[in-house]
Amino acid sequence: MTQHTHTSHGHTCCHDDEHAEHTHHNHEQNGHDHAGHSHDGEVSFLPAIISFILLGIGLTLDNWIQPVWFTGWTRMVLYLIAYIPVGLPVMKEAWESILKKDIFSEFLLMSIATVGAFGIGEYPEGVAVMLFYAVGESFQSLAVKRAKSNIKSLLDQRPDTVTILKDNQPIVKQAFTVSVGEIIQLKAGEKLALDGELLSETATFNTSALTGESKPDTKRKGEPVLAGMLNLNSIALVKVTTAYQDSKLSKILDLVQNATKQKAPTELFIRKFANIYTPIVVGLAVAITLLPYLFVTEYHFQEWLYRALIFLVISCPCALVISIPLGYFGGIGAASKNGILFKGSNFLDVIATIQHVVMDKTGTLTEGVFKVQEVVIKDTFNKHHFLQMVNALESKSTHPVATAIHEYVGNIDYNIDLQDIEEIAGYGLSATVEGKEILVSNFKLLEKKGISFDIDPSQIVYTVLAIAYAGQFVGYITIADSIKSDASLAIQQLHKLGVKTTMLSGDKNSVVQYVAQQIGISTAFGDLLPEDKVNQVKAIKAQQETVAFVGDGVNDAPVIALSDAGIAMGGLGSDATIETADIVIQDDKPSKIATAITIGKETKRIVWQNITMAFVVKAFVLMLGAGGLATMWEAVFADVGVALLAILNAIRIQRMTFQ
Repeated sequence: MTQHTHTSHGHTCCHDDEHAEHTHHNHEQNGHDHAGHSHDGEVSFLPAIISFILLGIGLTLDNWIQPVWFTGWTRMVLYLIAYIPVGLPVMKEAWESILKKDIFSEFLLMSIATVGAFGIGEYPEGVAVMLFYAVGESFQSLAVKRAKSNIKSLLDQRPDTVTILKDNQPIVKQAFTVSVGEIIQLKAGEKLALDGELLSETATFNTSALTGESKPDTKRKGEPVLAGMLNLNSIALVKVTTAYQDSKLSKILDLVQNATKQKAPTELFIRKFANIYTPIVVGLAVAITLLPYLFVTEYHFQEWLYRALIFLVISCPCALVISIPLGYFGGIGAASKNGILFKGSNFLDVIATIQHVVMDKTGTLTEGVFKVQEVVIKDTFNKHHFLQMVNALESKSTHPVATAIHEYVGNIDYNIDLQDIEEIAGYGLSATVEGKEILVSNFKLLEKKGISFDIDPSQIVYTVLAIAYAGQFVGYITIADSIKSDASLAIQQLHKLGVKTTMLSGDKNSVVQYVAQQIGISTAFGDLLPEDKVNQVKAIKAQQETVAFVGDGVNDAPVIALSDAGIAMGGLGSDATIETADIVIQDDKPSKIATAITIGKETKRIVWQNITMAFVVKAFVLMLGAGGLATMWEAVFADVGVALLAILNAIRIQRMTFQ
């Protein structure tokens, strides 16, 4: 369930948008443990080493020493002993797969092929096929394990113990036993283990574990600090606000570790393809063995069985079944390294196809930190009294504008009796004070209520809040927001990728056009109500363009519902963003939008490289095998060799630099 919420000034709405739930299918859950190697457990090469040594002894006796006693049963027993360490685990997996009704697995194919090779006296080739297969599976398991551990070590670097101050005495405790409200003493160079509130006046942190950014971030007293942040200078005191298992880092880690539960369409197709493809291959192998009897004058069962066995080995879908999920997992890991969280591998595919990025203004392209610039109250009204009323009413809103007013006015006067408080979507706030209606909104609401005013709001560049009381215009407050330092760069990067950009905002059109001009967006619309935003996105979608909507974590629900991907500015941690967005940019940098698209495109390119390579090589060697022109050694390359090449290609993305 993906829930998107958007709160603008005077506007709150939410939407539940159900994404398709795909059953988490990986090799571990279907008996596909890859020759007994658990992806999460230890990967052992010992069985393969034993088998390799015995196979080497057998081949030496066969081809160089050639003793007279190395024939018949003696020869078969040596190769059988060489086969057992690598063959039995695969046979066990084949049997377990059959019990789980996954009959035509790659394990069964390898078992049939190698047992068949022993049946026709091709002992060395039977051992070699299973040996190289086992080695390949071990490398696959190792690659998956490394991919998972890389992501985990990237994100979860919290210390196991913390220093707690109790009666001003330092006490070392296990991090998971620390309670909310306890005070952590964080030394310079130490990482914070739990989320908390900074008690020291200031402290500087490296936040790269959370954002991918190593640039120091200075926090002040009372500001939130998160698990995973590294204290860079003096000792800092932090009051714990969240239990260990509920910290932002725990949620992020859980999100990334489970991101592959939502499969990309390519992954789902390959799984379905393998389920259909494998039984067809077995049927074709039987046909290759038996049908020539009807058409060939000199039919030799052993010769055609050998061709069929080669066919089986070549046709194993291992390269596709493991390298494609690994490619997507690598993409998710690369994104995490850059402070971008994907809620599923399916969104890597979606973001790669985005043609148009639609952006909110406040908190996305601007800092979202408003400051009051000017207060104009008519002389006939008490300025102090009305500012107190505005402050009290704005305290009921979560919009950044409310924070700016609170910072300007000061403490809230709770003696002001507000009745019938209402947030009017797209307009602002209204309430009843002393039996009369007060409005703190945009000028459109005043026009709608028939309240006249003697200024031209379009001439004011800043965001303007109009104040009306008892049907009369009282005055206005201007508020300004600053543009993010990398907003212009973000637009340039998107345009280089061939992605169109549009800015939609409920803010004043003059402000919106000013921001758009500064950062290079040619298409921008202001003074929009929620339904206006929907109509704008519908118009873009009508041009058959894929759309991503980017907001500051409290996104406009109807717009998100229409978009192909919802990208949230996580800001280190709105819980709502981490839980609800399709893609979360943790450090609020709009330039990461282009990075996310680039990672999506690169992941898709690598996945399709693997698919193409596997199909081309296998098809070529399959034809050679069916025509009797390929041996088991070519079959091994077509299966294990291609799988290893695909794995190496898949993990390549984790080493790439995306800036």
